[in-house]
Amino acid sequence: MNSRREFLRNLGLAAAGITLAPSLDLFAAKKDWFNISLAEWSLHRKINKGDLKNIDFPEYTAKNFGIYGVEYVNQFFKDKAKDMTYLKDLNNRAKDNGVKNVLIMIDGEGNLGDRDETKRLAAVENHHKWIDAAHFLGCHAVRVNAAGQGTKEEVKAQVVKSLSSLADYGKKGKISVIVENHGGISSHGDWLSDVLKTVGKKNCGSLPDFGNFYEYDRYQGVADLMPYAKGVSAKSHFFDEQGNDTGIDYKRMMDIVKKSGFKGWVGIEFEGDKISEDEGIKKTKALLERFK
Repeated sequence: MNSRREFLRNLGLAAAGITLAPSLDLFAAKKDWFNISLAEWSLHRKINKGDLKNIDFPEYTAKNFGIYGVEYVNQFFKDKAKDMTYLKDLNNRAKDNGVKNVLIMIDGEGNLGDRDETKRLAAVENHHKWIDAAHFLGCHAVRVNAAGQGTKEEVKAQVVKSLSSLADYGKKGKISVIVENHGGISSHGDWLSDVLKTVGKKNCGSLPDFGNFYEYDRYQGVADLMPYAKGVSAKSHFFDEQGNDTGIDYKRMMDIVKKSGFKGWVGIEFEGDKISEDEGIKKTKALLERFK
């Protein structure tokens, strides 16, 4: 009722020839500071059971959740990185449903921090095909892991070399190489932020995951990584009756994200097992929408 009275009042002002202040312009579109995407891992049980195929992921995401950004996981189309017929079909299906291909998460292609130089170089080479696929699909980034053996200084030295090389490779296709806190030393926000600072390339950054810090304080970890963030992974597991995640203070997290000046994709990554994957995705979306 109040909004209707305000509309009629403003309409009367306009008819009287009075210019409306920008704050009274009812037709000015409000632009959200982040967009919601869906990480394919949220549906890994459904995919692994054969109830959903990677090729149908964009359409399923749009029609079932009203989400129009997707984050692929390479293991769900492991043999398709160079299959241009498949990638063209995947691209067309995304476009047909108004879906933006956001990024590809890369796993199982070797350790970028491997102390064996031959294996490290092979791992870097193995990532190239996914960077190429991400470029073809119109993604802005690939997500990689900073795993290796040795002391934190030794792993850092190897990872810095690998990330620098991959960032250079991705630059031509305007693909960013972004690192997730994904276990081991990479789940220490101070270490990973130091790695990214050392790399010092504009298209090499972070993908802070709310849930993957383990013994490191999760809120400090996100704060450490946000200066380098080119995406955010909104991990969720369990919800209370008010729709809040029971393990992560989303308000506190999203305040950290917003205060960093971040604007971009926040990807839902539901991993709970008490409710269905679809329901968990919907609850996480509703939770995120409170902070737009």
